[in-house]
Amino acid sequence: MTSLPLPTKIAVLGAGSWGTALAIQLARKGHTVNLWGHRPEHLERMAREDENRRYLPGIALPVTLHPETELKAAIGDSDALLVAVPSHAFRATLKKIRPLVADQTTVIWATKGVESGTHKLLHQVIEEELGSDRKKALISGPTFAREVADGLPTAVTIASDSIEIAQSVAELFHSENFRCYTSTDIPGVEIGGATKNILAIAAGIADGLGYGANTRAALITRGLHELMKLGTDLGGKRETFMGLGGLGDLVLTCTDDQSRNRRLGLAVGRGDTVAQSLDSIGQVVEGFEAARDILEMARERGVDMPITQQVAEVLHNNKDPKAAVRDLLQRDLKRES
Repeated sequence: MTSLPLPTKIAVLGAGSWGTALAIQLARKGHTVNLWGHRPEHLERMAREDENRRYLPGIALPVTLHPETELKAAIGDSDALLVAVPSHAFRATLKKIRPLVADQTTVIWATKGVESGTHKLLHQVIEEELGSDRKKALISGPTFAREVADGLPTAVTIASDSIEIAQSVAELFHSENFRCYTSTDIPGVEIGGATKNILAIAAGIADGLGYGANTRAALITRGLHELMKLGTDLGGKRETFMGLGGLGDLVLTCTDDQSRNRRLGLAVGRGDTVAQSLDSIGQVVEGFEAARDILEMARERGVDMPITQQVAEVLHNNKDPKAAVRDLLQRDLKRES
């Protein structure tokens, strides 16, 4: 397989904080980047102000990054396409681009989650919408958009079913402050990125209740166990879950208030309703829907995920957070592994 050309023409779909941060990283590498979002007025404002003032205020857009209101123009003759839209919009976005994207274009996705309702992993959605032979790769890991946009040291995993494609995509992003590791375990990296959001909500709830560092450490550790049980059942590799796409992402989102998922849990633990908490955050919180979807997926596969279950009960069935913690602690005694 031939590598992607350097510098490369890249279309980034999704002009929120994460899509913009990755577009900035790519443009700083010298690539020509077209950034598209579903709200034309947002892109027009970005073009006027040379920054994404709503999501990443104070960070100038590189000169090779071009906000584009028209999807067809954004994709053009791009060598690679990066999808960074929320998971609930993932399939709809792929349907829009299907007649526009060339067969040889590499599709990269930075979306974390599973498809609601079908419980399909996102690589399966790509294969259904863009073909099973599509060159594709996933970028994931412990990353906050603001820190990537600020150029702070960051490490990620690039996963593909072809190590050559993974390496080629890694070269697009890799820089002195942005290190890329490669993997061929797409399902493992995907389920790590989807499940960690739920566990971050759990950690936030516990901290919001004032339960302290002991509780948080226990939730992270047992949450990793849950993540690994479901991930290996789906074909993921255990070593993946001990890497950046598993443990690294889990620790990040469970311990830092930049995480929208953790902030949702904190607000609920402190007594706000779920609706109030989501409204105050004002952006998509992937773990909210994922809690229900991952729990349903686990039940279909006979995988026990007690922390995920309690988070889903709190978020979707109005269970009292203190009762959820109590029910976790009062489960029957068992061996650790």
